Amino acid sequence: MTAVTERDHVGGDELKKLERIRQAALKSFATKGASGTSLRSVAADAGVSLGLVQHHFETKAGLIKAVDDYVMGVVIAVVAQPVSVPHAKDSIADMGSRVTTLLLEHPEVVDYFGRALIDGSQLGITIWDTLSAFGTARWTARKESGEARDDIDVTWAALNSLVLALGTLIVRGHIERQIPGAFSSPEQLDRWQKSVNTLLREGLFPQPRNDEA
Repeated sequence: MTAVTERDHVGGDELKKLERIRQAALKSFATKGASGTSLRSVAADAGVSLGLVQHHFETKAGLIKAVDDYVMGVVIAVVAQPVSVPHAKDSIADMGSRVTTLLLEHPEVVDYFGRALIDGSQLGITIWDTLSAFGTARWTARKESGEARDDIDVTWAALNSLVLALGTLIVRGHIERQIPGAFSSPEQLDRWQKSVNTLLREGLFPQPRNDEA
Protein backbone atom coordinates (compact mmCIF):
# COMPACT_ATOMS: atom_id res chain seq x y z
CA MET A 1 0.00 0.00 0.00
CA THR A 2 1.31 3.48 -0.82
CA ALA A 3 0.66 6.92 0.58
CA VAL A 4 -1.50 7.62 -2.45
CA THR A 5 -4.11 5.18 -1.13
CA GLU A 6 -3.37 5.59 2.58
CA ARG A 7 -3.97 9.34 2.81
CA ASP A 8 -7.64 8.78 3.54
CA HIS A 9 -6.84 6.36 6.36
CA VAL A 10 -4.28 8.24 8.47
CA GLY A 11 -4.56 10.94 11.09
CA GLY A 12 -3.14 14.44 11.01
CA ASP A 13 0.24 13.64 12.58
CA GLU A 14 0.75 10.61 10.39
CA LEU A 15 -0.24 12.57 7.30
CA LYS A 16 2.38 15.18 8.14
CA LYS A 17 4.98 12.43 8.34
CA LEU A 18 3.88 11.08 4.98
CA GLU A 19 4.24 14.54 3.45
CA ARG A 20 7.70 14.94 5.00
CA ILE A 21 8.73 11.60 3.51
CA ARG A 22 7.40 12.56 0.09
CA GLN A 23 9.06 15.98 0.21
CA ALA A 24 12.39 14.50 1.30
CA ALA A 25 12.18 11.94 -1.51
CA LEU A 26 11.24 14.62 -4.05
CA LYS A 27 14.23 16.76 -3.07
CA SER A 28 16.62 13.81 -3.19
CA PHE A 29 15.26 12.55 -6.52
CA ALA A 30 15.67 16.04 -7.96
CA THR A 31 19.31 16.39 -6.87
CA LYS A 32 20.62 12.80 -6.87
CA GLY A 33 18.16 10.95 -9.07
CA ALA A 34 16.10 7.97 -7.97
CA SER A 35 19.05 5.62 -8.45
CA GLY A 36 21.14 7.71 -6.06
CA THR A 37 18.46 7.77 -3.37
CA SER A 38 17.84 5.08 -0.77
CA LEU A 39 14.85 4.59 1.51
CA ARG A 40 17.22 4.91 4.46
CA SER A 41 18.47 8.33 3.34
CA VAL A 42 14.90 9.52 2.72
CA ALA A 43 13.91 8.39 6.20
CA ALA A 44 16.85 10.27 7.71
CA ASP A 45 16.05 13.46 5.77
CA ALA A 46 12.39 13.24 6.76
CA GLY A 47 13.20 12.59 10.40
CA VAL A 48 11.32 9.29 10.54
CA SER A 49 12.26 5.64 10.88
CA LEU A 50 13.10 3.44 7.92
CA GLY A 51 10.32 1.14 9.09
CA LEU A 52 7.74 3.91 8.72
CA VAL A 53 8.84 4.59 5.13
CA GLN A 54 8.61 0.88 4.35
CA HIS A 55 5.26 0.60 6.09
CA HIS A 56 3.66 3.27 3.92
CA PHE A 57 5.51 2.78 0.62
CA GLU A 58 6.88 -0.79 0.91
CA THR A 59 9.62 -0.33 -1.72
CA LYS A 60 11.51 2.44 -3.48
CA ALA A 61 9.31 1.81 -6.52
CA GLY A 62 6.28 2.60 -4.38
CA LEU A 63 7.89 5.80 -3.14
CA ILE A 64 8.84 6.84 -6.67
CA LYS A 65 5.26 6.32 -7.83
CA ALA A 66 3.91 8.43 -4.98
CA VAL A 67 6.33 11.26 -5.80
CA ASP A 68 5.63 11.00 -9.52
CA ASP A 69 1.87 11.16 -8.91
CA TYR A 70 2.34 14.23 -6.73
CA VAL A 71 4.54 15.99 -9.29
CA MET A 72 2.12 15.23 -12.11
CA GLY A 73 -0.74 16.58 -10.02
CA VAL A 74 1.11 19.84 -9.34
CA VAL A 75 2.02 20.35 -13.00
CA ILE A 76 -1.57 19.79 -14.13
CA ALA A 77 -3.04 21.98 -11.38
CA VAL A 78 -0.69 24.91 -11.99
CA VAL A 79 -0.05 24.80 -15.74
CA ALA A 80 -2.35 22.51 -17.71
CA GLN A 81 -5.68 24.15 -17.00
CA PRO A 82 -7.87 26.16 -19.42
CA VAL A 83 -6.99 29.85 -19.61
CA SER A 84 -9.26 31.78 -17.28
CA VAL A 85 -11.87 34.08 -18.77
CA PRO A 86 -10.49 37.36 -17.29
CA HIS A 87 -7.19 36.70 -19.11
CA ALA A 88 -8.66 35.34 -22.34
CA LYS A 89 -7.44 38.33 -24.35
CA ASP A 90 -3.90 37.95 -23.04
CA SER A 91 -3.35 34.19 -22.86
CA ILE A 92 0.41 34.59 -23.35
CA ALA A 93 0.75 36.59 -20.14
CA ASP A 94 -1.58 34.18 -18.34
CA MET A 95 0.53 31.17 -19.29
CA GLY A 96 3.75 32.98 -18.41
CA SER A 97 2.36 33.72 -14.98
CA ARG A 98 1.60 30.03 -14.48
CA VAL A 99 5.16 29.01 -15.30
CA THR A 100 6.65 31.54 -12.89
CA THR A 101 4.19 30.41 -10.20
CA LEU A 102 5.33 26.83 -10.69
CA LEU A 103 8.97 27.84 -10.19
CA LEU A 104 8.34 30.09 -7.19
CA GLU A 105 5.98 27.78 -5.30
CA HIS A 106 7.34 24.38 -6.35
CA PRO A 107 11.07 24.64 -7.15
CA GLU A 108 11.76 21.00 -6.23
CA VAL A 109 8.99 19.87 -8.58
CA VAL A 110 10.63 21.87 -11.39
CA ASP A 111 14.03 20.35 -10.62
CA TYR A 112 12.63 16.82 -10.51
CA PHE A 113 10.64 16.92 -13.71
CA GLY A 114 13.58 18.64 -15.40
CA ARG A 115 15.74 15.64 -14.51
CA ALA A 116 12.94 13.31 -15.62
CA LEU A 117 12.77 15.02 -19.02
CA ILE A 118 16.53 14.72 -19.51
CA ASP A 119 16.62 11.10 -18.31
CA GLY A 120 13.67 10.15 -20.50
CA SER A 121 11.83 8.50 -17.62
CA GLN A 122 8.13 7.66 -17.82
CA LEU A 123 7.34 10.75 -15.73
CA GLY A 124 9.27 12.94 -18.16
CA ILE A 125 7.45 11.41 -21.12
CA THR A 126 4.06 11.86 -19.45
CA ILE A 127 4.73 15.49 -18.51
CA TRP A 128 6.01 16.33 -21.99
CA ASP A 129 3.05 14.68 -23.74
CA THR A 130 0.53 16.30 -21.38
CA LEU A 131 1.95 19.81 -21.78
CA SER A 132 2.40 19.33 -25.51
CA ALA A 133 -1.24 18.33 -25.94
CA PHE A 134 -2.35 21.25 -23.79
CA GLY A 135 -0.18 23.66 -25.78
CA THR A 136 -1.46 22.37 -29.11
CA ALA A 137 -5.06 22.85 -27.96
CA ARG A 138 -4.24 26.33 -26.69
CA TRP A 139 -2.57 27.41 -29.95
CA THR A 140 -5.40 25.90 -32.00
CA ALA A 141 -7.87 28.00 -30.00
CA ARG A 142 -5.72 31.11 -30.51
CA LYS A 143 -5.62 30.50 -34.25
CA GLU A 144 -9.34 29.84 -34.55
CA SER A 145 -10.26 32.91 -32.48
CA GLY A 146 -8.00 35.18 -34.51
CA GLU A 147 -5.73 35.88 -31.54
CA ALA A 148 -2.85 34.31 -33.46
CA ARG A 149 -2.05 34.56 -37.15
CA ASP A 150 -4.01 32.17 -39.33
CA ASP A 151 -0.86 30.94 -41.12
CA ILE A 152 1.01 29.62 -38.08
CA ASP A 153 2.09 25.99 -37.75
CA VAL A 154 0.12 25.04 -34.63
CA THR A 155 2.27 22.01 -33.81
CA TRP A 156 5.50 23.97 -33.87
CA ALA A 157 3.96 26.96 -32.14
CA ALA A 158 3.15 24.64 -29.23
CA LEU A 159 6.51 22.85 -29.31
CA ASN A 160 8.57 26.06 -29.54
CA SER A 161 6.68 27.56 -26.61
CA LEU A 162 7.18 24.40 -24.58
CA VAL A 163 10.90 24.19 -25.32
CA LEU A 164 11.30 27.87 -24.48
CA ALA A 165 9.62 27.48 -21.08
CA LEU A 166 10.93 24.09 -19.97
CA GLY A 167 14.39 24.62 -21.42
CA THR A 168 14.77 27.86 -19.49
CA LEU A 169 13.67 26.23 -16.24
CA ILE A 170 16.04 23.30 -16.70
CA VAL A 171 19.15 25.43 -17.44
CA ARG A 172 18.32 28.33 -15.14
CA GLY A 173 21.49 27.66 -13.14
CA HIS A 174 23.53 28.50 -16.25
CA ILE A 175 21.32 31.48 -17.06
CA GLU A 176 22.06 32.97 -13.65
CA ARG A 177 25.68 33.47 -14.70
CA GLN A 178 24.47 35.89 -17.37
CA ILE A 179 22.04 37.96 -15.31
CA PRO A 180 22.45 40.20 -12.25
CA GLY A 181 20.75 38.17 -9.55
CA ALA A 182 18.90 34.94 -8.98
CA PHE A 183 16.67 33.83 -11.83
CA SER A 184 13.85 33.24 -9.32
CA SER A 185 13.96 36.83 -8.02
CA PRO A 186 10.87 38.92 -8.85
CA GLU A 187 12.94 41.32 -10.96
CA GLN A 188 14.54 38.62 -13.12
CA LEU A 189 11.33 36.61 -13.50
CA ASP A 190 9.58 39.77 -14.65
CA ARG A 191 12.36 40.43 -17.19
CA TRP A 192 12.12 36.87 -18.48
CA GLN A 193 8.35 36.88 -18.77
CA LYS A 194 8.28 40.23 -20.58
CA SER A 195 10.96 39.03 -22.99
CA VAL A 196 9.14 35.78 -23.74
CA ASN A 197 5.80 37.56 -24.12
CA THR A 198 7.33 39.97 -26.64
CA LEU A 199 9.02 37.16 -28.55
CA LEU A 200 5.83 35.11 -28.86
CA ARG A 201 3.57 38.03 -29.69
CA GLU A 202 5.79 39.59 -32.34
CA GLY A 203 6.78 36.28 -33.87
CA LEU A 204 3.40 34.53 -33.91
CA PHE A 205 0.73 37.17 -33.47
CA PRO A 206 -0.59 39.64 -36.05
CA GLN A 207 0.83 43.13 -35.82
CA PRO A 208 -1.30 46.31 -36.11
CA ARG A 209 -1.54 47.54 -39.68
CA ASN A 210 0.22 50.78 -40.54
CA ASP A 211 -1.82 52.38 -43.32
CA GLU A 212 0.18 55.26 -44.68
CA ALA A 213 -2.08 55.96 -47.64
